Amino acid sequence: MRDRLRVAGLFLIWTMIAVVAAVPALAAQEGHFDRTLSVTGAADLMVQTGSGNITVKPGDSSKVEIHATIRADHSWLNGDASARIHDIETNPPIEQNGNTIRIGHFDDRGREHGISITYDVTVPEQTKVHSESGSGDETIGGIAGPVDATSGSGDLRVANIGSAVHVRTGSGSVELDSIKGSARASSGSGSIRALGIAGGLNASSGSGEVKLEQTAAGDVEISTGSGNVDIKGAKGAVSVTTGSGEINAQGVPSGDWKLRTGSGSVTVEFPENAGFELYAQTSSGNIETKHAISVQGNISTHELHGKVGSGGAVRVELRTSSGTIRIL
Repeated sequence: MRDRLRVAGLFLIWTMIAVVAAVPALAAQEGHFDRTLSVTGAADLMVQTGSGNITVKPGDSSKVEIHATIRADHSWLNGDASARIHDIETNPPIEQNGNTIRIGHFDDRGREHGISITYDVTVPEQTKVHSESGSGDETIGGIAGPVDATSGSGDLRVANIGSAVHVRTGSGSVELDSIKGSARASSGSGSIRALGIAGGLNASSGSGEVKLEQTAAGDVEISTGSGNVDIKGAKGAVSVTTGSGEINAQGVPSGDWKLRTGSGSVTVEFPENAGFELYAQTSSGNIETKHAISVQGNISTHELHGKVGSGGAVRVELRTSSGTIRIL
């Protein structure tokens, strides 16, 4: 009886080892396809995927190269995964009409169920891009644009674009760099970092911080639920609202500035010769300034209204409930 139990135990152990060894092979079913499409002149690219990543980068001016990786995770739960991967390899979701190329569209959504496809696409520099991912990251750079990118929960990285950019993600972070045009960015809860923006910026985040470095004139509008806001080189009107973060802004007030936070400090830095109407108010903090101000009305440690320099048509309004206001 003891020998039988020993044999049964050994059999069970070897069975478990075999099952565990087989799991990676089952869980990592993978396929690929590659296509090269000829184009003449500027290209118009639309690429979408359910849960994979998307990368778009510049290459040859006469062709679009598509490299795709297909994966079916936990495929032991779906017996037809191998067949569907093979079907996608054989009949990839690519459509071309002249210089307009569409990648990742399935008329039959069941073909993509339980499968992720990651796309790495090389395009002519003169390309505009529209991309969508359900939950993957997206990286787009080195093209003329414009760029319109959306992800349900992935990170978005867009750099070296020759025109306007519009990006949205549900919960990932956003990174913009060297954008020669206006930019719009939104995230449900991630941070937004926008550097080298040669134009205006409209940015919003549910709870992340926002950082902007502007290199050319354009109006700025930023809102976040609870993150800090940091602005450098602003050249236009500026509107900032945050629920509980600090605001630090440096630039030339060539348009009205309105900065408001619920409980953080507000610090602004202007050129010495700047002229504007100042309205500053804090409920429980102090107001500090290095500029000469011609005060109008009553003088208070919590409220200040006056002219900075020669004054002028530009209005700068700074408000916080419990932080300090600094005008440098």
